[in-house]
Amino acid sequence: MEWYRARGLTQKQTKTATKDTMFYNTGDIYTTEDITTNYSCGRIDIRGIPNEPYGDELGVPPMLSTDWHALGDWLWDVQTISVWTLPDLVTAYEQHNPKITWDTHDR
Repeated sequence: MEWYRARGLTQKQTKTATKDTMFYNTGDIYTTEDITTNYSCGRIDIRGIPNEPYGDELGVPPMLSTDWHALGDWLWDVQTISVWTLPDLVTAYEQHNPKITWDTHDR
């Protein structure tokens, strides 16, 4: 949550409990904090590199979660004859898919 807070990607809301729960009684006022835009990041695993039994990986900075999932689906079937850089993969992906929205929020 702190990553999202630092980028202004959360919104607090005050709510009133409409029924008794393990946390609130009916009528209690409480505050929630919701993420307004979801981002994902991680790595791309590279397999099938000669003389590399464990493969390699490319770090991927935060992008919209919807873009992360679309890129992952596209990568599932990608095969190259050499190891591509992340910019190479992104360029190939964006030739036939919408541009990726990367995190550009102030930190």
